[in-house]
Amino acid sequence: MATKPRTLAEQIANAADRPGPDLAAPAFLIARLEYPHLDPGPYLDRIDDMGLTASRRIAADPGHDAPLAGRVDALNKYLYGELGFLGNREHYEDPRNSCLNQVLDKRTGIPITMALVYIEVARRAGIRTEGVNFPGHFLARVLQDLHTDDPDEGLIVDPFHGGAILDESDCRALLHRHVGEDAAWAPALLARATRRQILVRMLLNLKRLYVRMRSFPQARQVTDILLALQPSSLAELRDRGLLAYHMNDVYHALRDLEAYLKMARLGEQDEDQRKETEQVWEHVKTLRRRAAQLN
Repeated sequence: MATKPRTLAEQIANAADRPGPDLAAPAFLIARLEYPHLDPGPYLDRIDDMGLTASRRIAADPGHDAPLAGRVDALNKYLYGELGFLGNREHYEDPRNSCLNQVLDKRTGIPITMALVYIEVARRAGIRTEGVNFPGHFLARVLQDLHTDDPDEGLIVDPFHGGAILDESDCRALLHRHVGEDAAWAPALLARATRRQILVRMLLNLKRLYVRMRSFPQARQVTDILLALQPSSLAELRDRGLLAYHMNDVYHALRDLEAYLKMARLGEQDEDQRKETEQVWEHVKTLRRRAAQLN
């Protein structure tokens, strides 16, 4: 009999590998970073109910059997008009925007969690929708057919901005707004996001916020999860070591930073990477002195 994953990191990594398109269940696991005792059951039931109601609204809409844009419009009227979902511009940096339970309760969130609600409700309403890992602003793609793999058949929508349908010109403008005027456009920027990529992006958002808030224990827990999802990530290994360093956890900081240095030096490094390695080496020397004093 298989044992149940014990840590939150193990549970999320296990959920990322499950068959099927479900995003909600692993997203509720991420929400346990802020709400450790969260029961996802009632929220999953709510999403099911939203999907059923959305399917009825779409079927009742005069344009439901016309072009895909008609079905998107009916879905948008339900989510944004009837339910009042709205991108959270006023409190964008609040970690609760990354918690799906809060997004459902308050009906507001950041682009990736708004997209997650959109994807899950649309899927339950019979509209195949996938995430788009667009730089700086997560998007979604609504597909014409449940079984198609051709992204050209779909429509790009922005769940943060009322499910607005975007053309290539809109996407280029969005890229320049969030990344910079010099950012190079490529169709690959609209590629489908895998479930693992979506979870990683949600976690990176949370880690950035926790570090900014100097909530180092929470940031370190997020980094544990990121390493469970991306075991070969040198950046996350380094960051976990640096977070332990700031928390004066000498043993674990040394373990991670020494492992980082060992692996980083095996590969080719540019000038910035060499400077980074040198900075980590200085931290390691400081930690070794502290460890010697503790013995």
